[in-house]
Amino acid sequence: MTRLSRYFLPTTREAPADAEAVSHQLTVRAGLARQVGAGMWTWLPAGWRAHRKVEQIVREELDAIDAAEMLMPVLQPAELWKRSGRYGIDELFKLQDRRGADLVLAMTHEENVTFHVSREVRSYRQLPKILYHFQTKERDEPRPRAGVLRTREFIMKDSYSFDRDEAGLDESYRRHITAYDRIFDRTGLEWYRVESDVGMMGGLGAHEYMAPCPAGENDVALSDAGYAANLEVASATPVEVDGLPEALPEPRPVETPGARTIEQVTQMLGVPAGALIKAMPVIPEGGDPALVLVRGDHRLKETKLQNAFGAPTRLAQEQEVRELFGSEPGFIGPVGSAVRVVTDEALRGLHGLVTGANRPDLHLEGVQPERDFATDWADLRAVEEGDRCPQGGRIRIEPAIEVGNIFKLGTRYSEPLGARYLDEEGSERPIWMGSYGIGPARIVAAAIEQFHDERGITWPRAVAPFELELVALGKPGEEARTVAEDLYAELRGLGADVLFEDRDGSPGEKFADAELLGCPLRLTVGRKSLEAGEVDVQVRRGQEKRSLALEGSARAAMELLETLP
Repeated sequence: MTRLSRYFLPTTREAPADAEAVSHQLTVRAGLARQVGAGMWTWLPAGWRAHRKVEQIVREELDAIDAAEMLMPVLQPAELWKRSGRYGIDELFKLQDRRGADLVLAMTHEENVTFHVSREVRSYRQLPKILYHFQTKERDEPRPRAGVLRTREFIMKDSYSFDRDEAGLDESYRRHITAYDRIFDRTGLEWYRVESDVGMMGGLGAHEYMAPCPAGENDVALSDAGYAANLEVASATPVEVDGLPEALPEPRPVETPGARTIEQVTQMLGVPAGALIKAMPVIPEGGDPALVLVRGDHRLKETKLQNAFGAPTRLAQEQEVRELFGSEPGFIGPVGSAVRVVTDEALRGLHGLVTGANRPDLHLEGVQPERDFATDWADLRAVEEGDRCPQGGRIRIEPAIEVGNIFKLGTRYSEPLGARYLDEEGSERPIWMGSYGIGPARIVAAAIEQFHDERGITWPRAVAPFELELVALGKPGEEARTVAEDLYAELRGLGADVLFEDRDGSPGEKFADAELLGCPLRLTVGRKSLEAGEVDVQVRRGQEKRSLALEGSARAAMELLETLP
């Protein structure tokens, strides 16, 4: 039964003081979830209904591509993670049992599922396979924020594909794209699929599904030409430098006393920031020092830098700059550098540039890459508004919530964990894998972010906790209450997903809670509507008011529901 007099829906007028994201505010105010501790949340009945509706959409579409549902444990032997090379991840919860055995709380399940496949799959005849589950994930998140968007414990759907070769992986990847596109269409979200970085998952390639909204923690580069990529990996042709100095036959020293920053040098020499070479001394983990160059008006992208070096990197300390790079901090440059130089592609072909001369209070003018210093080239910078995408469209950047991701893992996990099969000729080969995740809680939060107004949530029908709310006005025993009870029974008989507001309280209180929760359709039965032989109706999105004839109102309401987004 879904009578509010018996339901647990603790709404509140005020949002938590630390709630900046709209989804955080309304999740609490509408009684969907409550926080237990930093990054730890309890889903209350209405919020859990929305969560499970998302799960069911995901389940139906994965079943449609012949994926098989299973369930794997959160608590796992640390040995599997040591073998995959992921045991050292900072966000991984590590613990020991009473016997001192090392264990982990899984943040994803690649190791676990590969362990099983390595023991059960022996022949090419047993491939391909797609397995999935919904399971709690644990992540030692350093900065939990935005309500249920960034937490330390959450439920995720992850599926895994197992194929004979790269061509088979491509097909499983394509099948997941088909399923994911349908899933996000069905949720009612505005979304797009973007190129992304493989990150700690490893592998051959990845895409993310993004829901644009101001609270998004990811920045996405988009263009009208159809380009879409996470800013971590986005590439584009930069806006040309306006006012680039004339070329010089060779670099020329120029005194720049005390000018250590881009702004100070541009003001002193009267050149645009894009005419400067920003030189950053870095030390890759386990590697030799290197000098990384980007245009003075551009920003280095850490993900791209790590990918270029194949390892995490850090900026050199001042003393290291003097000892390892033979330069003065604030005046470092590539000309005459004794270390490897890696230059961003945006500097290719430019001339008349300014860079540090490796001596205090001195810069060089007229510098030209490759002519004046040897370098390796790489895409290192963050794409900027106004750049041109590979298809020629103008780049714009907007925040978005990551609601799903897909990875081509290749043999990243099958090799270390021994997942192999015998091919048609009896030769042993590694299984090719893919990994595919969706966060139901993120979809719920994204729906709230995208669909709300000043009064509360305006859910898409597919993920609303209830599709319809019936509000009874008047006191127990009055005609309006009796008619509302009969209408509630009739709606349930028709299979309606209905919440019945049967509590004692003023009409204002009932309507405020109804608009806060935001069921797509609201029916109200009161004395005035009965006198007119009608049921009052509000379509929540847009607060559109209508009326239905009391006779046949249940069926008419169901038909109206079908027309709502």
